Amino acid sequence: MDIDIVRDMASLDPELLQLPEVSQVALKEKPKIAEELFCQWLSLSETGKLVKSLIEDAKGSSPLNVPGSSSSSNSIGSNSPPSMFPAGSVPPLSPRSTSGSPRFLKRNPSVGPSPFGSPLKLVSEPVREVIPQFYFQNGRPPPKALKEQCLSRIDHLFFGNLDGLQLQEFKTVTKEICKLPSFLSTSLFRKFDVECTGMVTRDAFIEYWISSNLMTKDVATQIFTILKQADHNYLTQVLLLMILNLSCESFWHPIQVWSSYRGLQNFRIDMVSETVIYRIFYYMNRSGDGQLTLRELKRGNLIAAMQHADEEEDINKVLSGESTLCQHPESDYMIGLYFSYEHFYVIYCKFWELDTDHDFLIDKENLIRYGNRALTYRIVERIFSQVPRKFKSKVDGKMCYEDFVYFILAEEDKSSEPSLEYWFKCIDFDGNGIITSNEMQFFYEEQLHRMECMAQEPVLFEDILCQMIDMIGPQNESYFTLQDLKGSKLSGNVFNILFNLNKFMAFETRDPFLIRQERENPSLTEWDRFAHREYIRLSMEEDCEDVSNGSGDIWDESLEAPF
Repeated sequence: MDIDIVRDMASLDPELLQLPEVSQVALKEKPKIAEELFCQWLSLSETGKLVKSLIEDAKGSSPLNVPGSSSSSNSIGSNSPPSMFPAGSVPPLSPRSTSGSPRFLKRNPSVGPSPFGSPLKLVSEPVREVIPQFYFQNGRPPPKALKEQCLSRIDHLFFGNLDGLQLQEFKTVTKEICKLPSFLSTSLFRKFDVECTGMVTRDAFIEYWISSNLMTKDVATQIFTILKQADHNYLTQVLLLMILNLSCESFWHPIQVWSSYRGLQNFRIDMVSETVIYRIFYYMNRSGDGQLTLRELKRGNLIAAMQHADEEEDINKVLSGESTLCQHPESDYMIGLYFSYEHFYVIYCKFWELDTDHDFLIDKENLIRYGNRALTYRIVERIFSQVPRKFKSKVDGKMCYEDFVYFILAEEDKSSEPSLEYWFKCIDFDGNGIITSNEMQFFYEEQLHRMECMAQEPVLFEDILCQMIDMIGPQNESYFTLQDLKGSKLSGNVFNILFNLNKFMAFETRDPFLIRQERENPSLTEWDRFAHREYIRLSMEEDCEDVSNGSGDIWDESLEAPF
């Protein structure tokens, strides 16, 4: 044996030739241990000779000259380099690596021992879990089955109409394929008919509804996308008013139903639409900036009201008990919340009664007469200071019709959140987010004075304050917060006590008529009861006037509304 080989074998550490089993814990604690062993093995001169010999054998297509392999002993030629390992043993395998650092593979027990007899365990790579895509920039693509089903229905509706569908024919597509209220047909139709040809083709509909993945989005997003302008991410009153006027026939049919109302034979239908829009923004646009966002649209109940209104042939039947939806009072309430013509009639007539000069504006003196002078001067002054809401009227010291709609909704239904926010701002003089006893006492002083003038037994503020604290149950009894008021069903009575004398006295005397109404119809709101009472009153006044005039077709021109 060559003396150099003997010298190398003498310097070889025999413990490195039979590597002990290395656990994963040891590798994690000392990840360089395998690299050091591998480098020491490569540094041996015999290792280099062995590798060179195996490469030469591989090039010559001869059996690998590896001791201990399954090859025959005759295959080991005399030219093979002398082995430095005992007979029947193999040199330790070098760790496999693809990134420059050693990496062990854990052997699968079911595979069996390594043919090379390495004591190292092969660590298998963990199987990576495939996470399906959950975000799509342009919306989730429709499932294949749903897409094919939709295409089949589209082919059926467009069959025989190669040039496309007109607006009247397109309403069927809106309801059956898009599952949207039919009054949105005009707006949806215009999304396709950009060039105003009066026709919508099959390809244009598929491109907008299916290819853009609009069909897989929720209903609120669909409606919001259809109604909004391309460069806006919100809806405005003007936009909704235009859309509602274009689709008024779907809402306000039959028109002849209303012509029976005295004095409204020639009314402007857009006045009804304006009132609807004002009510929508009152309840849903909580920021008060006149921009209805998608979030506000989803949080409100406008879409549900639209869908239920589309099912009813005549919205006015809802409150008269003739509705096919009468077994669902919640549905009827949502329709009446925005689209009830009777509610519009009450709102407009109340405004017309106060607007004595009929310039479509009312001032402080006009508003003080509201509700048989139920309000105090101090609260009216706060309203006209535009603290709770900036007036849309461009005339200083005047309230327009839209401002009045917000006022009457807040006044007649103080249990709603928009109303609580409206009156809370009025009472909160310094705007610090709390109502103190001093602020409440300032408004109650006028109430106390009015009770004395009416020869009624006054209720001292100290006593009424204790009563209000018991009703609200605030976290801190020294003041009220808006959250305190929103958490109590009796919050509306607090504001009535402070500035509405008529409702305050009705609450103190526990008016049996109001108690009976609440028991008979607990699902109705204060606004529903008010609108119903006022509508009956207005109808009776009209009937009495007709009798006095001796005709049912004569209307006093001085009271005629400018529709």
